[in-house]
Amino acid sequence: MSRIIDISPPVHPSIAVWPGDTPYALQWLARMDQGASCNVASITTTPHVGAHADGPLHFLVDGPAIGNVDLDPYLGRCRVLDVTGVAAVSEDSVFGMDLSSVKRVLFKTGTFPDPLSWNPDFAYLDPGFVRRLGKMGVRLVGIDTPSVDPMDSKTLPAHHALVEMGMRNLEGLDLSAVPPGDYELIALPLRLADADSSPVRAVLRTLD
Repeated sequence: MSRIIDISPPVHPSIAVWPGDTPYALQWLARMDQGASCNVASITTTPHVGAHADGPLHFLVDGPAIGNVDLDPYLGRCRVLDVTGVAAVSEDSVFGMDLSSVKRVLFKTGTFPDPLSWNPDFAYLDPGFVRRLGKMGVRLVGIDTPSVDPMDSKTLPAHHALVEMGMRNLEGLDLSAVPPGDYELIALPLRLADADSSPVRAVLRTLD
């Protein structure tokens, strides 16, 4: 029987967000313990909170919003690769690993281990490697860090390599308890019509 593995960190007020971005906050508008007929809350946060998907609008002036992208890359068979300890995920990082017939790849780097504590020195994707993956037919890459680019990057070369190759990305995943191997990925972004990105509830389902 298949098993579902949640790879989304819990979203609550203590979760770390990109410095200067909008933290997560929840406000109760109605509470049953105060006489209301139901509980109703409102939330404010960045769309980059926790596990999330970037739309091209995130780094292109006229790029499509996340609510307008094709959903197919976010759903289907994927491969988790353990590249723990690398500073940049590159072709050398996956030497000897099987990437044949892979459409979705998630990289487990272990460089952002605590979603409650911001670590600026996280691993990122080498843009040349992103292009190589795209030429191999990969449609989505995911990583267990806040970004596919270094924190201090202003040009976002890996993001641009992704859109150049027609690929999508997931960031902020929690792969700490996931052994390398093949799974089914389900990580659909919300249909946010004008937003640059969207939180996702990313899960892996083991294959029978």
